[in-house]
Amino acid sequence: MMGSRVAAALLRRTRDQASAFVAPRLPISPPAPAVPRVGSGSCGGGGGGHLLPPRLGSVGPVSSPSRFASFNAFRSLAPKTLLGQCTRKMSTTAAALNSTVANGTANSGLKLLVTKGPEAQKAVGIWLFGCAAWVFCLVILGGITRLTRSGLSMTDWKFTGEIPPMTDEAWLLEFEKYKQSPEYKRVNKGMSLEDFKFIYWMEYGHRMWGRALGFLFAVPFAYFVAKGYVTRQLGLRLSALFALGGGQGLIGWWMVKSGLEEPKSEYIQPRVSPYRLATHLTSAFVIYCGILWTALSVVMPDPPTGSMNWVYGAAKVRKLAIPVSAIVGITAISGAFVAGNDAGHAYNSFPKMGDTWIPEDVFSMEPFIRNFFENTSTVQLNHRILATTTLLSVGALWLAARKIDMHPAVKSLIGSTLGMAALQVTLGISTLLMYVPTSLGSAHQAGALTLLSLMILLTHTLRRPSPALLKSLATAVKST
Repeated sequence: MMGSRVAAALLRRTRDQASAFVAPRLPISPPAPAVPRVGSGSCGGGGGGHLLPPRLGSVGPVSSPSRFASFNAFRSLAPKTLLGQCTRKMSTTAAALNSTVANGTANSGLKLLVTKGPEAQKAVGIWLFGCAAWVFCLVILGGITRLTRSGLSMTDWKFTGEIPPMTDEAWLLEFEKYKQSPEYKRVNKGMSLEDFKFIYWMEYGHRMWGRALGFLFAVPFAYFVAKGYVTRQLGLRLSALFALGGGQGLIGWWMVKSGLEEPKSEYIQPRVSPYRLATHLTSAFVIYCGILWTALSVVMPDPPTGSMNWVYGAAKVRKLAIPVSAIVGITAISGAFVAGNDAGHAYNSFPKMGDTWIPEDVFSMEPFIRNFFENTSTVQLNHRILATTTLLSVGALWLAARKIDMHPAVKSLIGSTLGMAALQVTLGISTLLMYVPTSLGSAHQAGALTLLSLMILLTHTLRRPSPALLKSLATAVKST
């Protein structure tokens, strides 16, 4: 009898403990729920523009089934507890944010450059990025043409282009034309026909690549206009770029003509005018940057934003990125004067220029301003100073950006830009020390255009959001 009573008591005690374990007691007066916020944390912690769930108090070491049972009992018995209110508040806030973003974008403030929906936007974007890549290759091919001294091999120019020599007689005729040029008489006298064919094909390929760009640009442009994809704003912008591309061919021939003239002194090698070379290269950079910026605007009408804090951070970095972009562009243009004066073949040492830091003849020309564009010593010194300034400026931008709250993609892009700037300086020094081989020289020019591309992408990503997006973010914050 005594044993049965003890067993019954133990059974009741075990059943009571199990019931208390599955359904724990709830507080009578729950604490006031925290209000979730957009951009500054939510429900008990966290930041960075995310809506975070509340922190739940510990209820003891419970297995997974018991945890789910406790959670269901918790919500059914106390619907106004901390978990219930905060969860519903988070859902309302997220829904309000999605609704305001969609409504704000649909109403006003965001002007798309392409109509007819996402498929049209994708098609136009791919076309423009393809044109930008074509221009990139065209610039590099032009650099190789210059480094191999092929640019003066064709002594005439036709706007519509011309068929290359196909017979031995035609090749001999072209070779005879080249023999009348100053470059042959002073530099390449005695050149064989086979060597002439090489430099001729280099220049011919460069010209035909540029003309092919006109076809690649004009035909899809006309098709997209006929389909109604292109807005008036985009049409005007692309028309201006097309006109500039057509003028680029004329600028190229204007540059080549300067190299076909007799030099003023018998001790000067024939070469194109550094001013005209800089104009030709600058025009190519403008066309490339214009196409790249337009392509980015088509596929990314608004910059990436996750919170108002990131918008404010992007505005701070933008004030620093714009002058850095200008320094990168000026440094790239100064490289054209280095090429135009063959300054890379002088002072092939680093960091000193020969035995001194600053050559004695840096200001030997009159008037004074000519030294910065025609004096070999000054041109190279100027490019060294600008390249160092570029690297330090991008490094300072990276250091400043580390302390600013912004989109992670923007920070990653700034880090990539710093890495590219360091690589570009390394390529420049290597090119100088190796007496400007074609491989390193072309790689250095490609690096300049790549660094400029990253700065264009960074500046475009940091631009101010549209009024619709700003209004939606502000409305989402107020609604919470």
